[in-house]
Amino acid sequence: MQTTAKLCVALGVIAAAIGRLAVDATAANMDVEAETFSLPSNSGQVYADSAASGGQALLIWSNATASKQVSTPSFTQLQVRARGDQCKGAPKMTVALNGAAVMTNNVKATSWTTYSVTLSRPAGPYNVGLSFSNDHVSGGCDRNLRVDKVTFVNSSTSTPSPTVTPTPAPTQAPPPPQSSTMYVDPNSNAKQQADAWRSSRPDDAAQMDKIAGQPQAFWFGDWSGDVRASVNNVMTAANGKLVTLVAYNIPQRDCGGFSGGGTTADGYRSWIRAFADGIGSRQAIVVIEPDALANMTCLSEADQSTRLSLLSDAVSVLKSKPATSAYLDAGHSAWLTPSEAARRLNMANVSQANGFSLNVSNFRTTSESVNYGNQVSAQTGGKHFIVDTSRNGLGPTSDNQWCNPPGRALGDRPTLTTGQPLADAYLWVKRPGESDGQCNGGPPAGQWWADYALGLAQRAAY
Repeated sequence: MQTTAKLCVALGVIAAAIGRLAVDATAANMDVEAETFSLPSNSGQVYADSAASGGQALLIWSNATASKQVSTPSFTQLQVRARGDQCKGAPKMTVALNGAAVMTNNVKATSWTTYSVTLSRPAGPYNVGLSFSNDHVSGGCDRNLRVDKVTFVNSSTSTPSPTVTPTPAPTQAPPPPQSSTMYVDPNSNAKQQADAWRSSRPDDAAQMDKIAGQPQAFWFGDWSGDVRASVNNVMTAANGKLVTLVAYNIPQRDCGGFSGGGTTADGYRSWIRAFADGIGSRQAIVVIEPDALANMTCLSEADQSTRLSLLSDAVSVLKSKPATSAYLDAGHSAWLTPSEAARRLNMANVSQANGFSLNVSNFRTTSESVNYGNQVSAQTGGKHFIVDTSRNGLGPTSDNQWCNPPGRALGDRPTLTTGQPLADAYLWVKRPGESDGQCNGGPPAGQWWADYALGLAQRAAY
């Protein structure tokens, strides 16, 4: 008996040394201390708490997701011991397994309380995410989430702790409603061009109508002025139809390239909240910061951390709106490997988003993009994706030009019915005919180029 006791003590010490991840072999329960989770920099800290398991806990003080890869026995219940710093409302906690949310709670308790959800999962590796998504800071008010530990419970062999009933969370953020009618801009550059040519160049006007008649995204950035009012104007004009919006104002946008610009970190936090307020409760698809993840290696390590924090915050802010579908941009199939794209998406809080966007402003084929998206999805908890098909009808040039490449064509028309299980939509995120920049004879980025638009339409397969 003494030998057995000493062995148990020794095993306990070893478990503590590797992160205090302890498995109770009798009850098949497993505790994972929250302080062993990873957090983006400047978003929380480990702190001493005598009432917490092991005397330490994790404090999350900004919209962020703490994560940890664990290997568990089979379990039938997930428990999280947490408490909140109340400030004009309770902190919101979401727990995700492999990127799919399984529990959401408003943590109203100010003392340690166990929150739980019943679910059945086999033994295996899991990426566990602990998200705090409704940060609030103002004069005399600072809302925070504190987490002690996560417990994987086999309830058939153990006595469950007193728990608070959670609000169940969906295993996957719902895609845009399939019955939605997408909004077509009646004042687009393509529509104005078609009308201008209607009498003098009727054949060209008919070609331009191929663009003018399709729903296209509305882009917002540092040129938008009062972004809340600008977004609201579009949403009001849509009159209940589904709108695609693009948030494009991240600090150091495009690394100072043709589309360089953006605001400051603090300015972005305010800006994205105003953007979301402009949507309100109306239905919208939002593409979050094209190229921001794929192109972030141009930044310093500190600025990369800031960018990930801002993108994570943007996801949380946009998903707080009841009818907003949010997609983090992941570049395109010839940019990052699927595993690297997934790694960056996971760090940027894709677990709370509807999924990710692909091929924005690029020319990779739809089939290639879907195949790539399926590979990324497998490493992001089964997240769905959307594909920009605005200019990919003939794929890329042989030398993979990205800035106004010649000889390209319109791709698949926008649709919410793709026939692909993980592809929520094919959309025209890039507006066909708007220049990529001053290259191949084009005007500055974002300016209308009628001749290029006409060529895209003439070469389309329809």
